[in-house]
Amino acid sequence: MSSLDHLTSPRAARTARVSSWDQRGRNQDYWTTPAHSSRVLADIEGPGRITHIWMTQFCRRAFGPGLIDPLEADTVAPVMEIHNALGVNWEEPDPDYYRKVLVRITWDDEEEPAVLVPLGDFFGVGHSMPASYQSALFTVSAKPEESLIFGGSAALNCWAPMPFDRRARIEIVNENDLPLQQYFYIDYELYPEDLPEDTLYFHARWHRSNPCGGWAPDLQTNSPEVNIADLTGEDNYVILDVEGRGHYVGCNLSVHHRQGSWWGEGNDMIWIDDDFLEDGTTLWPPSLHGTGTEDYFNHAWGMQRNAYLYHGAIVHEGDVPGYAVNYRQHVVDPVRFERRIRVSVEHGHGNHLADDWASTAYWYQTLPSPKAVLPPVADRLPVRPATPPRPEPAPRRGAVAEEIAEMRALHAERWRRYQERLAERTRRRGERSLAESEGNVRHSADVRRRYDARTGRSGPSAGA
Repeated sequence: MSSLDHLTSPRAARTARVSSWDQRGRNQDYWTTPAHSSRVLADIEGPGRITHIWMTQFCRRAFGPGLIDPLEADTVAPVMEIHNALGVNWEEPDPDYYRKVLVRITWDDEEEPAVLVPLGDFFGVGHSMPASYQSALFTVSAKPEESLIFGGSAALNCWAPMPFDRRARIEIVNENDLPLQQYFYIDYELYPEDLPEDTLYFHARWHRSNPCGGWAPDLQTNSPEVNIADLTGEDNYVILDVEGRGHYVGCNLSVHHRQGSWWGEGNDMIWIDDDFLEDGTTLWPPSLHGTGTEDYFNHAWGMQRNAYLYHGAIVHEGDVPGYAVNYRQHVVDPVRFERRIRVSVEHGHGNHLADDWASTAYWYQTLPSPKAVLPPVADRLPVRPATPPRPEPAPRRGAVAEEIAEMRALHAERWRRYQERLAERTRRRGERSLAESEGNVRHSADVRRRYDARTGRSGPSAGA
């Protein structure tokens, strides 16, 4: 049987989309989410399934006044806002925004979101540093000049199937002090019948340990002295620990290695169901015990520069020394559990390394969704190399000093006016995006109503 066999058979379903298209019919096809606010991208009545999510976005900080009025530039596509035109504008991407902005997805009016993950890490943009890769569930496409730099722009895709029975609510939460400008598609299909009671729902969670509690970060990886016996795994880095029924379908792992040697060698260990005893302890060995971090990610002798359907390297430490992002997707080999699962990896053999690890776990399980908690923004930011301070202005004397003082006063006033216009533009864009969010909700409700009228199904409107 082919994985494409579903294309040869009809199915009772109605396809639709919500997106950031300019509902005025113009070309400002992106939404603005102001600082410390959120936007509802989709609010859809079920039963149905999210089939595809595409996003691209930018978040830039202005360092000086541009020559083009921000409100006048608001009538065209954001060409100037993506790349600097020397002497015309002076902006740079926020290097950390992929960690400051969250994806939040809630199924069937649950109290807890099923997905609560930093925007970048959800799609595989680890360390807030995009790089192109292709996998079964996610892809990232970045221009060469935007790749492997903190805060670079990229196109993000997710094809993980996400069923919902009563309602799907997808939100962007901007915890940054800058506005987020975002394009998006959310493609979905509606069904005439309720989902089966045993349907498993898509979930994702993010975790970070910075630093991991290594007992010997000063000892070289693979040296004889770090080859201790680990027969418990109790100090492992935990990717996922959840109760319920479902299956784990993979993760991405971002590592900032501080020793300068090799960050792998840690064994993967996965406990399932009856591996957990009533007193809270675990059996040894766990149901799945691996042979090394690189082996869990299906590499060998370190990581290679590849990106396959189910495993690969997104960022290779040979391209960005000290940084790595890898993924493993259990699409054809899901790890199933009936009551509980704990997915963990040693951070260096015997947990001797004290690196910065961050991971996103993906799994499907029955509702209710488990508690979702994220650390505050300050504890999510990627570790970036220190930037040297800019030089202080050198003093001048005489007539030129007077002219310099006048020019600085002119610059300060122009910068003040420019910031006011930027703030007004953000306000206007934010209001329009909020109205278009409400328009998306109404559109989805209307599609559901018309589909139900055709199929004879009765149900409340998602927007009611």
